[in-house]
Amino acid sequence: MTRIASHRGGTLEYGDSTLAGFTATAAMAVEEVEFDVHPTKDGDIIVHHDATLDRTTDTAGAIADLPTREVLSAVINFSHNSRPILLQELCEIFDDSSVVFRCEFKPGADGKPYQGFVPRVMELLAKEDMLRTANFSSFLLDYLDEIAKHTDRPRLWLVSPAVLTQLGEKGVLDIARARGIPEIGVHIDKASPELMAATQDAGLAFGCWAAHTTPQISKALTMGVKIFTTDRPSLAVAIRNQMREGTSQ
Repeated sequence: MTRIASHRGGTLEYGDSTLAGFTATAAMAVEEVEFDVHPTKDGDIIVHHDATLDRTTDTAGAIADLPTREVLSAVINFSHNSRPILLQELCEIFDDSSVVFRCEFKPGADGKPYQGFVPRVMELLAKEDMLRTANFSSFLLDYLDEIAKHTDRPRLWLVSPAVLTQLGEKGVLDIARARGIPEIGVHIDKASPELMAATQDAGLAFGCWAAHTTPQISKALTMGVKIFTTDRPSLAVAIRNQMREGTSQ
C-alpha cells in the first residue's frame, strides 16, 4: 500500500505547520506526518518549514537568530492565529497516534546545515519515545551522513528537480548507494514508472513529494510509490479510499 504523509500537517488545509493541522493529522488515516525542524537562539527546536519567519508568519527574522519567546509569538499566515510549535509539543500531539514522524532537516538561512543540530533532535525524540518509529529526510547529503552517525532509522534523500537533471538518473542512484541511503524521493512531476523501476532495481525505495492536486495524488497512487507527501492529506485519503473501492468491485 502506498503510504501518505501529511506535509507540514496539511498546509493547504490548515496552514503551514500549525497546531490545528498537526492535531487533525494525528487522527487521520494517514501513515506519516512530515515536518521540518530549526533551532532557536536559545537552543529550543521549532517545527517550521522555512529557516526564517518572513514568508509564512507576521514576523521576520531567521529562527536560529531569534529567542524562543519571539518565535512562539509569531502568527502563522492563514492559520486562525496559530503560532509555531516546539518539537516536544509535536511529540505530545502524536503520543497516542499511529501516525509516525517523517522529520526533515532543513538548512539555515545561509543554506548550510546547522552545526551540532542533528544529535540534539535525536536526543529529544529519544526522550519522548518517538525516535524508534521516526523516519528522516533532507535535500542535503551532509545532513543524511550526519543522521546515519546517530541513528539507524530510515533516511530519505529528497532529490530536487535541478539535481535530478544535473546528475541524471544513474548519477543520483550511484550517489545514494555509495552513501548507503536506502530511499530517494523526487518531485511528483518528475516521477515516472521508468525512474521508479530503475530505483528499485538499484535496491532502493522510491517515493514522491509535492503531490497536492487530484491528478498528482492519483499519479502517485497509480504508480504505487512507497510514500508521497501532500499538502492535502484529507483529499489524498479520500482518493486512496475511492481507488481501493474501485479495485475491490
